[in-house]
Amino acid sequence: MDCVEEEVDFNWEEYLEETGATAAPHTSFRHVELSLQSSFQPGMKLEVANKGSLDTYWVATIITTCGQLLLLRYCGYGDDRKADFWCDVMTAELHPVGWCAQNNKTLQPPEAIKEKYSDWTEFLIKELTGSRTAPANLLEGPLRGKNTVDLIVVGCILEVRDAFEPSVYWAARVQCNVGGRLCLSYVGLNDSSDDMWMFYLDTRLRPLGWAKENNLSLKPPTDLCDLRSSSEWTEALDEATTETLKSPLPLEVFKDHADLSTHSFRAGMKLEMVSPKEPFHICPVSVTKVYNEYYFQIRVDDLTAEATPTRAVCHADSPGILPVQWCLKNGVGLERPQGFESQDFDWADYLKHTGAEAAPDVCFPNASQSRGFCKDMWLEAVNPLQPSELCVARITQVKGRLLWLRLEGLTKPQPDCIVDVESMNIFPVGWCEANGYPLTHLLKTVCLPQKKIAVVQPEKQLAPSQPPDAPLNLCSSMDTGLVNGKYCCSQLFVNHHCFSGPYLNKGRISELPKAVGPGKCAVVLKEILMMLINSAYKPGRVLRELQMVEDPQWNCQEETLKAKYKGKSYRSTMRIVRTADQVSEFCRRVCERLQCCPNLFGPTIVSDKCPENCFSQTKTKYTYYKKRKVGRPSLGENAQDGDMTKPARRRKKRKAIFVQKKRRTSIVGYHTTESPQDSDYYYDDEEEDFEEWGSEVSSSSPREEASAHSFKDIPRRGRPPRRAALQRRATHPGPETTDRSSPRRTTRSVSYSQNQTAKNTHTKTERFEEEDRLVLERNPLEWSVSDVVDFITSTDCASLAKIFQEQDIDGQALLLLTLPTVQECMDLKLGPAIKLCHQIERVKVAFYSQFAN
Repeated sequence: MDCVEEEVDFNWEEYLEETGATAAPHTSFRHVELSLQSSFQPGMKLEVANKGSLDTYWVATIITTCGQLLLLRYCGYGDDRKADFWCDVMTAELHPVGWCAQNNKTLQPPEAIKEKYSDWTEFLIKELTGSRTAPANLLEGPLRGKNTVDLIVVGCILEVRDAFEPSVYWAARVQCNVGGRLCLSYVGLNDSSDDMWMFYLDTRLRPLGWAKENNLSLKPPTDLCDLRSSSEWTEALDEATTETLKSPLPLEVFKDHADLSTHSFRAGMKLEMVSPKEPFHICPVSVTKVYNEYYFQIRVDDLTAEATPTRAVCHADSPGILPVQWCLKNGVGLERPQGFESQDFDWADYLKHTGAEAAPDVCFPNASQSRGFCKDMWLEAVNPLQPSELCVARITQVKGRLLWLRLEGLTKPQPDCIVDVESMNIFPVGWCEANGYPLTHLLKTVCLPQKKIAVVQPEKQLAPSQPPDAPLNLCSSMDTGLVNGKYCCSQLFVNHHCFSGPYLNKGRISELPKAVGPGKCAVVLKEILMMLINSAYKPGRVLRELQMVEDPQWNCQEETLKAKYKGKSYRSTMRIVRTADQVSEFCRRVCERLQCCPNLFGPTIVSDKCPENCFSQTKTKYTYYKKRKVGRPSLGENAQDGDMTKPARRRKKRKAIFVQKKRRTSIVGYHTTESPQDSDYYYDDEEEDFEEWGSEVSSSSPREEASAHSFKDIPRRGRPPRRAALQRRATHPGPETTDRSSPRRTTRSVSYSQNQTAKNTHTKTERFEEEDRLVLERNPLEWSVSDVVDFITSTDCASLAKIFQEQDIDGQALLLLTLPTVQECMDLKLGPAIKLCHQIERVKVAFYSQFAN
């Protein structure tokens, strides 16, 4: 087959859904979180219209922000929150402090506090002294209500610190702003090849005038200085300064810039560092110069005589600097210095050879901070060799505070790049789309099938005629050596006439290709397994059965299998054999698990009549439960032997798939209606046994065994215990039935006979509804934090009890929790959050039924 890479529209949501991949959490990208914050800060003062009096205004304080909404409190209320109010920056009448005086407007306090102070002028002077006022350009004009990042518009001028001299700055103009990631060009240069990309929070960026205010030099970049004359540089700077003074960049842009920490490095010290020039490996570097308490210079070690030194300016929090022996301790390869004679690099020998000392560990930031990043998470990252390009990236390993990223979709392959967890060159999934920037993504491989001419050998005349669909060829090459290799297999046949078992739809099986392959074993088997899953009555059940096909002696690789059913997606990981000698046994095991004929698919082609004579057998011939099948239970003490009336269809109840619900033990303040020793398994109705295939399959359900006996023998409400049901089953075995025409087994308990009234049926429904009811001995509004922790500990969410302890959640707070607040405040994934909310909902129901009145 001809395979080509095709550019297709890339959608993160679809890709993550199809592959089962995980996106790195948004909270791990601190710089992006800061960029989304409002420009207004709590504590800022502004003037706002009085609600109760027309054409009058009063000073208010910003309490908190939410997007373009501000929560305000009039000055004079102190800590009293009763008069706090929300307003929209874009629509409310808000003005900077001093606006009333300039426009002859009346400034008077609200009526509710008018008598609180006798001299309001003196009060305002004290209130405003030393306070921060909301910038006028954020309340009026084109920048009104914009976030911090949006204040940086094209044409703005900033000062950029020289890459090699920390005391030297030069002006740069913003050419592009992508969500806070700025494309900058030095003032005086028109060549776009010298443009640079930086995130607006980079410590190298400062407002115009910073260098002069801090007695630093304002000179063109060292490596670009010779491109223009001194007068040309000066003239370009003067023009830019004049232009900027007309619409200066608000200082609020720099409010989140981190203050630099002081370092303790000394010249001559050695350390390890991600290569500043090619961030694909870690190498030994030396401190060659200390500028001041904030900055020092490093040089990549190179002992060759003709070496061109690679230098960089660093500070105490520079990403990528590491202590000596870090690579050894973390199992990472360290690049040997050029010119170092020994093949095996050893720091002790190297320090002795160079007469240097290792920088102590106290010089380095927290080396173990991972910020929530994990292996195989996905994100978007800057290509270090092409800073204007952002790529789909996968984390291949996490070591301490370093991430190894594999960039996808590159035209020229490159090694995994290494970035720090605090790097501003990595972004969460969807960041490019949100900011309208192109993302280099994965290319989809599309195989174009070639037309084939069928050649039938004389010895193959007995083979069945080929179906309209040609055999599916999964081999990338028709080379015979490849097809017969250790990891490749020949064709696997789908024998349409063989018995398909209780899980697979025979009609869909008949539509499958006659054969799949040749090709790599894992690829061919995965393809044929996906066909079987899609041919199932209920694909989720087949996925579950396939997970159990495994042998420790097999040479396997893990593959993700997917299925869709009734709008839901199901996914599971299965170990598939890799070598040709194990394919036959693997196929046989799969058929056994699916309770179908061993020849339904595999390397053996079957004529019209299967050697197993499977088609003439009953549907229980290959039933997996055959060896452990037990007799049919009695229909009750009052049932007649000949009473075989078809029972009503059982009432389905939706439960979580494969969730083992443990009975809760009582604690102080409440008790449950269920026994602490009992446990049972329940399945989603998508996973229920198939009624279409008669009693033999459905009777094997563990859930049915637990429900096939009367509730009246149990001294409490709720489900009967599984153990008791099994004991009764063993003491009252019924006759085994294999006839296909026998009535389907009922799931009603023995206390129900066919003559039972509607009243009894209603009682059964109530019992099912009450099965999870909680009975409280104390009002949950009176629960302390420890009572809440005790309750959570007694449930199947016990691992989350620590969160309730840390966040001081008492009974009142517990009753206020909802799914969105649980996910946001406790940082839980959807599954655990739903599980926890189920327990909280039980408490709420009990509260309303017992104490609300």
